[in-house]
Amino acid sequence: MTITYEALQALGLSIDMTRGKPATEQLDLSRALIDDVAQVGYLSRDGIDCRNYGHVLGLPEARELGAQLLGVAADQVVAAGNSSLELMHDVLAFAMLHGLPEGEPWRRADEVALLCPAPGYDRHFAICEALGIRMIAVPMLDDGPDMARVEALVASDSSIKGMWCMPLYSNPTGTIYSRETVGRLARMPAAAPDFRLLWDDAYRFHHLTEERYASPDIVDACRQAGHPDRPLVFASTSKVTVAGGGVAFLASSRRNIDWWQRHVSVRTIGPDKLNQLRHVRYLRDRSTLERLMDRHRAILQPKFEALDATLSKLLGDLPDVSWTRPFGGYFVSLFTPDGYAKRTVEFAAQAGVVLTPAGAAFPYRVDPRDRHLRIAPSCPALADIERAAQVIALSLREALAEGGARAA
Repeated sequence: MTITYEALQALGLSIDMTRGKPATEQLDLSRALIDDVAQVGYLSRDGIDCRNYGHVLGLPEARELGAQLLGVAADQVVAAGNSSLELMHDVLAFAMLHGLPEGEPWRRADEVALLCPAPGYDRHFAICEALGIRMIAVPMLDDGPDMARVEALVASDSSIKGMWCMPLYSNPTGTIYSRETVGRLARMPAAAPDFRLLWDDAYRFHHLTEERYASPDIVDACRQAGHPDRPLVFASTSKVTVAGGGVAFLASSRRNIDWWQRHVSVRTIGPDKLNQLRHVRYLRDRSTLERLMDRHRAILQPKFEALDATLSKLLGDLPDVSWTRPFGGYFVSLFTPDGYAKRTVEFAAQAGVVLTPAGAAFPYRVDPRDRHLRIAPSCPALADIERAAQVIALSLREALAEGGARAA
């Protein structure tokens, strides 16, 4: 029997696909972080009392774990609180207030701008808006941002102080930056001496297939290119262990780490070292983490497959409609014909499926073609994914039919 939009509306669905949150089953994989807290205790490997103040850059063994995960030396890593987004916000706030090692405080400049590959991560853009940083959209291509455009802008405009990058399984397109793209980002001349790559490696271990894709080492690439201070790498265990209680990492040059320590020491006397200790003893090393991520994949992969199968069945005959089939990460991007994304979101909401607002993946929430939708299939139960996909597909068809009727 053919399903209709009206029939789906009548079901009274309530499915939230707005954000890439882990499902309960994923959070349960790291239940030992809660259950074994008493056995972990409070003394670190070196006898540090983790209940007390101190160690602004994190426990030594937590920094070592971050170094192993990110492929850098331990003295180039900060182990912080639970949120890499906090680290990104604070890096930009410190740059605005105090400046980076090479320059004056950004607040003294007539204008400060960041390049923003789009579609991109809406929370990157929210930080820029909150701090008064102008955003310049650059197109996201199959192998990363449009490098011809990026290189021309960065070389000619000293107000461009940095660029957001999500190199592996990018939010929301799933894009994997190519080796050539990473090399060009490391080597390119910049008019601003304090230019930075804000390297958000959020999905470094979040594979959806048996192949574990990896992006080239940006820290080493920049060092070899003569720009050792250029990359600021952010990552966390928030979608590895407990989303609201992981450990975040910042990796960069020693010069940048010293700069960070100088300014963050005003804001805090130290991170939650008890949580860092729990994570170090639970995760232990990269191999243990990768085995845990295989269990995450077993939960996530069927959801992405169900979404793709339903979209293929209901939208596969439409020539101007496409969607991504990512190899990792938490999102699928659906591209409608020009002018139909917002209306599709409205129809979906009326049938009980809430999506991220159309345009959210673009600076200032403006999708110039009104065609991009971000779908987050991680949190709903597998049984709900097919229903949600049906709603999304038929909502798009309703929007197209409405548009066709208006044109007639």
